[in-house]
Amino acid sequence: MNALQQSIIADIKLAPEGHLKIDWVKAHMPVLNRIREQFEQEQPFKGLRVAISLHLEAKTAYLAKVVKAGGADVVITGSNPLSTQDDICAALVEDGITVFAKYNPTPEEYKQFLVHTVETEPDLIIDDGGDLVTILHSERRDLLKKVRGGAEETTTGILRLKALEKEGALQFPMVAVNDAQCKFLFDNRYGTGQSVWDGINRTTNLVVAGKTVVVCGYGWCGKGVAMRAKGLAANVIVTEVDAIKAVEAYMDGFAVMPMSEAAKVGDYFVTVTGNRDVITGEHYKVMKDGAILSNAGHFDIEVNKPDLEALSKSIRTVRRNIEEYQLHDGRKFYILAEGRLVNLAAGDGHPAEIMDMTFALQAMSLKYVNEQYEAIGNTVVNVPYDLDEQVARYKLQSLGISIDALSAAQKQYLESWAEH
Repeated sequence: MNALQQSIIADIKLAPEGHLKIDWVKAHMPVLNRIREQFEQEQPFKGLRVAISLHLEAKTAYLAKVVKAGGADVVITGSNPLSTQDDICAALVEDGITVFAKYNPTPEEYKQFLVHTVETEPDLIIDDGGDLVTILHSERRDLLKKVRGGAEETTTGILRLKALEKEGALQFPMVAVNDAQCKFLFDNRYGTGQSVWDGINRTTNLVVAGKTVVVCGYGWCGKGVAMRAKGLAANVIVTEVDAIKAVEAYMDGFAVMPMSEAAKVGDYFVTVTGNRDVITGEHYKVMKDGAILSNAGHFDIEVNKPDLEALSKSIRTVRRNIEEYQLHDGRKFYILAEGRLVNLAAGDGHPAEIMDMTFALQAMSLKYVNEQYEAIGNTVVNVPYDLDEQVARYKLQSLGISIDALSAAQKQYLESWAEH
């Protein structure tokens, strides 16, 4: 059965537009292009099947093509119902990749796409949010033995993996790509920062300057969102549960307060915590009329929609990706992209040049776990530093930037306690 016969997508006729999008990002991903050349020569995945669950847009598509260039039979599905682009799915199918995905499926369809993906019996996986890992460790445990290992993209996914590991239940090694420096320093901070505001601005077409933005969570993603909001001339408030991060936000020049206080003054709210119930009924009761709520965490549970629905007398879609909730007292709040990842559900996600580094890490980590899965064991491991640094060096070379190297004397000085 070929990729078209096996795949479930919206419309194969959309492929030409998808190919154009993939060609565009390919032209702006020099690090991944370099790795593709290596994979074509080395064929590290020859004879293996790789299952991928990521936000299914152009940059992800190109990663899938790079893995395929390394000899793999690739099967891919989306990691969010609203971030899948149907033209990209069609283009991948034409390129011989099996796809189970379409934009805005029903919850049942979305779950079935994930199940179909693991039922192809992969040897390796690339996961986003831990969905493939969860299915393999619950309802399809019969497929576990064939899996050599994989790589995880997100903070949310790593939290789920570490919970599995802590229980002694993880059945294969996973590389925590999200914890690599070339991931969180650039993707989480600069990628999320830019793409979140791209999604918000293109969706609302409203001004940010002079308004109050509440950023919920000051991890690397929250740092990026707050930094870009400040650059757009907003007044920025940070909410946190971690005392150290709260001090950092304060030192970075942002107001810090509990959500109960921030809810009273915010115009825009962006949740970036990876946790549930960050904004709930108690906060809606004190919010200003016209507040705009969005989420940049993996799951749509940070902005509590059931609580808001319970307080509302009407709900309607007022603009693409904007739902208006009118409360019984007449106030109106707006949730963007159904509370799902606003940068992907209402935008195109991170810039190609940023994802170039992240997806280079994914490709190299997949090769690493395939070579070392027996030695690693059933645990969550970090990306080896030499791979992390290699991605940075490839990036610098693509930019035409050179850096210094330590001399022999400098190395000796750093390695000796007696030198002075």
